[in-house]
Amino acid sequence: MTFRFKSTALRGRRIASMAAAAGMLLAGAGAASAATVVKWLHLELDPKYVAAWEDIVKKYEAQHPDVDIQMQFLENEAFKAKLPTLLQSDDVPDFFFSWGGGVLKQQSETGALQDVTPALDADGGKLRGAYSPASVSGLTFEGKTWAIPYKVGLVSFFYNKELFAKAGVKAEDIKNWADFLGTVKKIKDAGIVPIAGGGGEKWPIHFYWSYLVMREGGQKVFEAAKTGQGEGFLDPAIIKAGDDLAELGKLEPFQPGYLGSTWPQALGVFGDGKAAIILGFENTEANQRKNAGDGKGLAPENIGRFAFPAVDGGAGKPTDTLGGLNGWAVTKKASKEALDFLAFLTNADNERAMAKSGMLLPVAVGAGDGVTNPLLAESAKQLAGSTWHQNYFDQDLGAAVGRVVNDVSVEIVSGQMNSKDGAQMIQDAFELEQ
Repeated sequence: MTFRFKSTALRGRRIASMAAAAGMLLAGAGAASAATVVKWLHLELDPKYVAAWEDIVKKYEAQHPDVDIQMQFLENEAFKAKLPTLLQSDDVPDFFFSWGGGVLKQQSETGALQDVTPALDADGGKLRGAYSPASVSGLTFEGKTWAIPYKVGLVSFFYNKELFAKAGVKAEDIKNWADFLGTVKKIKDAGIVPIAGGGGEKWPIHFYWSYLVMREGGQKVFEAAKTGQGEGFLDPAIIKAGDDLAELGKLEPFQPGYLGSTWPQALGVFGDGKAAIILGFENTEANQRKNAGDGKGLAPENIGRFAFPAVDGGAGKPTDTLGGLNGWAVTKKASKEALDFLAFLTNADNERAMAKSGMLLPVAVGAGDGVTNPLLAESAKQLAGSTWHQNYFDQDLGAAVGRVVNDVSVEIVSGQMNSKDGAQMIQDAFELEQ
């Protein structure tokens, strides 16, 4: 399989570099050895972010002229479809983007990945200490770490301040799930669509079920379920979380046709001011602009944010957080130069610069001051106080179980399935994977 370069400029630079190297050999440079090639597989679409990476590559190569970093791109769905075959091919990348969780665990079990624990612990644990402990532990299974941390994400609520004012509701009054349901009802009574939902892709709805499981059961219940202990996904707290979600669904809170809406369309609904709330990623403010009908969306000062509320009587803490934990998975035969470049890519200076450009919420210790966007800074502050940061359920539980979680979440909120049957479906899917 041949990769294509995302950047034309970078491709030109590589070709020129290769041509120059060939010329030296033809001229009799003979004994000189070729540069160590490091293949970096990514799926980043934003040219501004790719350009930022290219700048980091240039800096590294200037310091290491014997290393050639080759950035290689695959579109998201192609990445997921082709990666398993690619990892067993002769064209395997040295490292690639990973969402962590069950998928990373499964990849580690194939023997295709390199255990990076020794690299983290070398020199007295210098590299390990460069990252937040939660980011390392989230990429670790049974004492072995399988990816170098890159960024962390957070799912939280964003709201339209003008629509909240019109409905006579305040975000600061939402302390628990009952308050949230009451707010949704008041917004709807004011003739405003309460929530923008992307039910067509299903995974945006699983955020609600996941957070409610965290709030009702806490870490102990979820950890037991995903490791096959106790009552598994039939734990009463998990069934109660489904009941909470069904209660939201009865209010019919989403825009008409939400069951067929994609996530970009849901962002557009919110960005066009046609819904008051959206439960989304830390970069929702930027993404609603891209998907709004006018390409501008809501003004930043018209967007507020609040954490997923507590559930009265639940074992979970309101400071427990849900969101992505991304890293760079290193393949089995990757060179020491690949690991050295990854340490450079994710050091505090580079993560701070990427944070300033809005690319990420950093995992590098000391890079948090790079987050300057007010809404992103709020997310960073919440993450800094997180008592348990849980990766997306559909990622953490693996592809097969994750699909069922997404399906069940939509079925429950739309009133097509009760919470007990949904929990049973997830438990059955989990047991099939064992």
